[in-house]
Amino acid sequence: MSAMLRIQSPQSMQELGLAWRGQGLRVGLVPTMGYWHEGHLSLMRWARERCDMLVASIFVNPTQFGPGEDLENYPSDIERDSLLAEKCGVNALFTPQRDSMYLPGHGTWVTVPELTKNLCGRSRPEHFKGVATVVCKLFNLVQPTFAAFGEKDWQQLAVIRKMTRELDMPVRVEGRPIVREADGLAMSSRNVYLTPGERADAPHIQKGLCLLEGMIRAGERDCAVLRLAVQEYYAVHIPSGNLDYLELVDPDTIETVERASSDILAAVALRLGKARLIDNKRITIEK
Repeated sequence: MSAMLRIQSPQSMQELGLAWRGQGLRVGLVPTMGYWHEGHLSLMRWARERCDMLVASIFVNPTQFGPGEDLENYPSDIERDSLLAEKCGVNALFTPQRDSMYLPGHGTWVTVPELTKNLCGRSRPEHFKGVATVVCKLFNLVQPTFAAFGEKDWQQLAVIRKMTRELDMPVRVEGRPIVREADGLAMSSRNVYLTPGERADAPHIQKGLCLLEGMIRAGERDCAVLRLAVQEYYAVHIPSGNLDYLELVDPDTIETVERASSDILAAVALRLGKARLIDNKRITIEK
């Protein structure tokens, strides 16, 4: 395999992507904001087996951060990530600068309003506009055959799938399972913010979702009862946590459901110290 390319220019990335597609090559894309963990690497290894050319991107997208969020302090280690990319067989690492992705006077946005009113969209109203816009731009620049995303950001995945489908983008959007630490905590670049005490409490986020699943398996269907049980669990086991949301939603429409009568997604966002952590569990209910 030839040496991995490091590309900063959007124009250069687009020229290369178009050339690859013109040659009939299958191009895989793993879009990231960097500071990689095993979840990111698992996406790259999975994609590597399914494409001829693999692109990983690192871009801390300013338009998906709200006021007071951690844009300027988001963890970063480009050189470490570059070495990891080479080990995963990445052919091109795309690391554009902010001013090259958003030129002066930028005013064109992609929105998917039906899927962004609930969950993260409630407390971060501009977030998914930034996500959809930057992913659209990355698809146009890289020209991928498919792109791989982690299911930890389930709402993001639903938004990107709907955008891709409704704008007729020739990209297959692939969702891959959540990768967890040994104690169950969903891997996240923001886990580095946790103090030792907060890190010890954080696995209870997933344990609360497992409690909810167990109640459903035992026959409970009232979502208000299910939510209350998990809220009480978090109050005991994550006393310093501040719950942003805990919802049971339709996995496709992201609309809150009142009774667990079919496939549902239990989704949570919890602020723990400096970190805002999200997790989810999809639960299939046999009728």
